[in-house]
Amino acid sequence: MKVNKIGFDVMGGDDAPKSALEGVLEVLPSLPQNTVLVLLGDENVINPFLAAHNLIDNPQIKVVHCSQVVEMGEHPTVVLKTKQDSSIIKGLGMLKQGMLDIFLSAGNTGAIYAGSLFTVRAVEGISRPALLSLVPKLDGSTGLILDVGANADCKPEVLAQFGLLGAIYAKEVLKIENPKVGLLNIGSEPEKGNLATQGAYQMLNDNPAINFSGNIEGYDFFSSKADVLVADGFTGNVILKTAEAIFTIVKQKGVKDPYFDQFDYEQIGASPILGLNAPVMIGHGNSTPKAYKNMIMNGLKIVESGVTEMIKLAVTPEVKVNE
Repeated sequence: MKVNKIGFDVMGGDDAPKSALEGVLEVLPSLPQNTVLVLLGDENVINPFLAAHNLIDNPQIKVVHCSQVVEMGEHPTVVLKTKQDSSIIKGLGMLKQGMLDIFLSAGNTGAIYAGSLFTVRAVEGISRPALLSLVPKLDGSTGLILDVGANADCKPEVLAQFGLLGAIYAKEVLKIENPKVGLLNIGSEPEKGNLATQGAYQMLNDNPAINFSGNIEGYDFFSSKADVLVADGFTGNVILKTAEAIFTIVKQKGVKDPYFDQFDYEQIGASPILGLNAPVMIGHGNSTPKAYKNMIMNGLKIVESGVTEMIKLAVTPEVKVNE
């Protein structure tokens, strides 16, 4: 039986390592026996915690000591040059070497993304890997939007590629057969939008591998008109943060509704970067133990789905996946 090795950065996040380690406690009872959590961070903090909970000899936990920590405000370039023994850079290096099946962190987003591009690298044929977020639909289904912050400015061909990446993820991970792909725009007509969306519309429409639904306007964002919503990172991030703000307002008002509960970032845990040679997920800086737990469980789901291999085959069919 294949052993799934999940690399988990316990030093990433506003309340790390405390919340991250508590998340490990919460997730352990749910982990399949063939799954190992590789905890990256300061062993002088991790080991006493594990010992206090009788986990020091747990076969599902492995500790990799990292002597450095990437702070949330550090510039990615500085991190790449000076923090080679940090949990982020060491974890990404292990991922590249095949020592991990996925890397998860709620640390410095810029450092994780830049480090991923520099270390793990994009799949051959992918222009810009995209950050993805799930979207709860009013009919009870789940869709997704990409990009949500990694690429603020996008050319038409990049947006079109996001559509393909999102469709593969929707099929392989969300199990949506023939997912509908929509382009987020200011009108439904093909000629609407800026030059980037106008060009992307034609490319998406001409791609036989994509079930293109056309332009999707803001008021249809939560409808079933599209399973995959394509946007540049600036627009996608604004929408994502607005949706999270709505959840916060509803919660503060004391409104109880299971639909709005789905906007709680803790339920999702983290967002994957699609288009890399190996899977990486980025969580919220203010992640709680519950968020870390769901980050790990959703990361395992991505590993088991084989979505990275499907992306490689779709973009570069001549490349042998197992090489």
